[in-house]
Amino acid sequence: MKVTKQQAQANRAHIVETASTLFRERGYDGVGIADLMAAAGFTQGGFYKHFRSKADLMAESSACGMAQSAALTAGASIEAFLQVYLSREHRDNRAGGCTLAALCADAARKEDEVRAMFAAGIEAQLKVLHGAKDLTAEQAEQVRAKSLSIMAQAMGAIVMSRACPDDSPLADEILAACYRSILKSLKP
Repeated sequence: MKVTKQQAQANRAHIVETASTLFRERGYDGVGIADLMAAAGFTQGGFYKHFRSKADLMAESSACGMAQSAALTAGASIEAFLQVYLSREHRDNRAGGCTLAALCADAARKEDEVRAMFAAGIEAQLKVLHGAKDLTAEQAEQVRAKSLSIMAQAMGAIVMSRACPDDSPLADEILAACYRSILKSLKP
């Protein structure tokens, strides 16, 4: 039976969303094409009808995950963002959590197209964090630097916390210490 263009696009989108979840949960190297396609409900043979390579899918699925994260944080205050981001719930939800925190270390070892997608995702998240404000060039530079610092500290906290055993008091301490530190840095 021939698949329509519309169905093929829907199938591809489903594979991308499934990959986004699995890659965040297991890492890029922890998911094979056969496992991925089975999880999406397709056969391994259909993979190359949709993607040139696994790297192609890694880039597209990462963009999908980062777009979802940016959409979730759009309009939130920095404090509200941090309260959710530096929570135990986010820490424990690798598959549904931040793509950047889950996969930055993996992406650093991947093809240029994957790393370029991460750079674009970081830029998009920066725009969401500091929004479109009417600032001088100097103010915009300062806001961007502060946003980068906040992102790096928050993501680092999630990564370090996830590296600890699940029941470790240190895992929670890392999140709480970084939350307090970032909030303190926001005060004038």
